[in-house]
Amino acid sequence: MDNLKKHKPLAVLDDFRGKTFTGEYPTLPELFEITLKRFPDRKCYTDFDGPDGSKHTITYTEAYEKIITLSKWLAENGVAHGDRVAVTGKNGPEWAIVYLATLFAGGIICPIDYALKIEEQENLLSVAEPKILFADEEKFVQYEKKSTPYKLYSLNPKFPEKYAYNLKAEGEPEIQRPTENETAAILFTSGTTGNPKGVMLSHKNFVSDAFAAQTQMIVRETDIFYALLPLHHAYTMLAVFIEAFCLGAELVFGKSMVVSRIMKELKEGEITMLMGVPMLFNKFMQGIMKGIREKGIIVYGLIRFLMGVSYCIKKVFRVNPGKAMFKSILKKANLYTVRIAICGGGPLAKSVFKLYNEMGINFVQGYGLTETSPILTLNPLEHFKIESVGRYFSTVMQMKILNPDSEGVGEIVVKGPMVMQGYYKMPEETAKMYTEDGWFKTGDLGWIDKENYLMLSGRVKNMIVTEGGKNVYPEEIEDMFQLQTDIQQITVQGYIANEAKKQEELEALVYPSDDFFARLKCTRETADKTLVEAEIKKDVEDVNKNLLPYQRITRVTILEKPLEMTTTLKVKRNYKK
Repeated sequence: MDNLKKHKPLAVLDDFRGKTFTGEYPTLPELFEITLKRFPDRKCYTDFDGPDGSKHTITYTEAYEKIITLSKWLAENGVAHGDRVAVTGKNGPEWAIVYLATLFAGGIICPIDYALKIEEQENLLSVAEPKILFADEEKFVQYEKKSTPYKLYSLNPKFPEKYAYNLKAEGEPEIQRPTENETAAILFTSGTTGNPKGVMLSHKNFVSDAFAAQTQMIVRETDIFYALLPLHHAYTMLAVFIEAFCLGAELVFGKSMVVSRIMKELKEGEITMLMGVPMLFNKFMQGIMKGIREKGIIVYGLIRFLMGVSYCIKKVFRVNPGKAMFKSILKKANLYTVRIAICGGGPLAKSVFKLYNEMGINFVQGYGLTETSPILTLNPLEHFKIESVGRYFSTVMQMKILNPDSEGVGEIVVKGPMVMQGYYKMPEETAKMYTEDGWFKTGDLGWIDKENYLMLSGRVKNMIVTEGGKNVYPEEIEDMFQLQTDIQQITVQGYIANEAKKQEELEALVYPSDDFFARLKCTRETADKTLVEAEIKKDVEDVNKNLLPYQRITRVTILEKPLEMTTTLKVKRNYKK
């Protein structure tokens, strides 16, 4: 805590205030230029798209040259101040250059989820109305066959005449730079069919949040960030992409969730800052614990004992002995270079959170929404709380609980410079998100302790009220299955157990894992359904033992196909009851 108290993230701006920028915060282009002046020769962007998957890196100076070149081309080719440019593609330097070049040209960037079907993307593009669309290889080919109202260009060198890096202006067009309160990006959170919501985030939204995050965690220009999750998502965009150039750190791009490729990039990229979502960290830890168990019961028992000792030392003395104690295990998992791992996009099970810290990895949780740029809380490394998603940035923003119940749980509401400008062309929808006195309603339920740490309970719209009037938060129950290797997906919902009394109880929709069928020595297709249900019910009952009576699952439904997931690996709750 002492180190954090001494840490003044905004102090790095003092030498540039009134010179490089004149507002309260620099814009994103101004922030990049500040970093360029501080660290012109530092590594900026790295990928593994060289010959035979080799590592390729460009410096901040080289990245800046590409950004300026493309920004001039954009301005010369119809992108005026406030115009939209869309980008859809896998993570990579080209994606980053297009994003920043658009802002340098005075435009607004509209990142589109690459995993969406072409028809779903077109629905979002019809709202954004971009002048230009940059697309990766697969989508570029699909769009090329269509008649579009926007010009089409490529993120891939396979199309040299349309390739972003090859686009150069013939003259020196006039460019009106953005100001801090103008929109930097429009991010689509949902509504891939029907009426999509585009969250408008300003330069000030992003930059204030990037510096606010540093009040809870000390990150350095020597850190190496890993962009594994999709960059179009606000979490990765801020915590990885923007945070990296805010500091002058290196950013390594991951393009695939294939484990072998992740392992290669973690090792060869020498990653120090690893951001992920619960499912990703669950898979890492399942692999680690499986390897330890394979060493035999005696070795497993000894390592688990040492992990407990490591954790106690870390909590009491605030030093981290686990990194040295479990060096060989962490090296085998290619996690030894990781200095900090941050989980966002949903709460992680307490047991998983604790296991990482026991193993010597500084592991913390954060919380936020796209509408808040997105980060609102982070767990400080020196004083983390396993049950919490972190402490809110009290020096920058306000947070409180609206209409708390007897246990202090209610809707989380916030005020601060990171709160969105509103939904694009949707003033009525925007108004619904605020209280009469101007607090932004997150739609999440939770409670705050005396040290400003936030504990999440679940989503307002997902809350189930039992016959006895008890509130049940399905996310809390689902979290208890995160290290359960028999279950790949579990989603808890309410069902009417007694029609006459309208009595609601809890049902679990379960999609078993491949490991589960391997253990039963059968395949998903040949498995005995009665046996499958019986075995899964055993797993559910093990969790039920640790739940209060009104929280217990009373019905299990085995799914033949997995439920649809978002690109941050969360189940979409659009199934039918």
